[in-house]
Amino acid sequence: MASIFSRIVAGELPAYKVAEDEHHLAFLDITPLVEGHTLVIPKREVDYIFDLPAAELAALHLFAQRVAKGVGAAVPCKRVGVAVIGLEVPHAHIHLIPMKHVSDMNFANPKIKVAEARMQELAAAIAGQVPAAAGEAASAHSSAKGERETTETPAADATGSATTDASLTQLRQLTQGLQFISESEAPLEAVSYAAPAGKLTDATLAQLAGLPAETRVEKQELTYFLRNHTADDGVLGDAALANRFKALQMYLKQELEDVQVYRLGSGPQVQVLVLGKTESGQLAGFKTVLTET
Repeated sequence: MASIFSRIVAGELPAYKVAEDEHHLAFLDITPLVEGHTLVIPKREVDYIFDLPAAELAALHLFAQRVAKGVGAAVPCKRVGVAVIGLEVPHAHIHLIPMKHVSDMNFANPKIKVAEARMQELAAAIAGQVPAAAGEAASAHSSAKGERETTETPAADATGSATTDASLTQLRQLTQGLQFISESEAPLEAVSYAAPAGKLTDATLAQLAGLPAETRVEKQELTYFLRNHTADDGVLGDAALANRFKALQMYLKQELEDVQVYRLGSGPQVQVLVLGKTESGQLAGFKTVLTET
């Protein structure tokens, strides 16, 4: 009888998939130790992982490495732990577990329950962060070189000096190559600013955007602002890109406080700042431009 994992591979059972290639599949554990707990399997059913031929075992771990990078980028953690138990399902599999504490890897811990909507959000976020295989990455670099040159420009704080803040580093990775589509396309650029001395006023926001102090500022909720870019059938027409916007949205909501979208000006070019507070009190997020005529 086929294992439950083989039935997932065959499409007979659903799964929250995060990555797949010709020989491997990764999906969220439906009885996780922590949010983001992911299983990596070979599509070929083999009970004991160390019965895999050397080449297949190596390929499985290389695939798991890519998935682990996606898990680590999408789910806040200190490390992505790795475990092979092999007693639950007679189909070789690797556990990838985002850890904040060593105890997160204790399989004697009670399993947690995660709502379906949250599982879908996590799967999309991780999928959006799994890097391409080496050959695919080289091709993508060649075709998107111009975009990378734009988005890798170091963001600056309010005094113009570059910052190496961890939040900014993560935001650069999440926004790299993303374009916001309105009546035209504009890149998303990660930004970080020193915390304002007092309340974040409209005049301060205008100053951050390099606009006159009297510039009109309109606030929007983040989910509403990104709604057309996070929808699988939205303006991007590309589920993988939609997943990247979902990952960005989830990171902003989880890692920053009081995230807000600020629209500055009345068109046709509207400057947009999406900002929240980091643990250190800095403002961080991204900026882009809308075209509205």
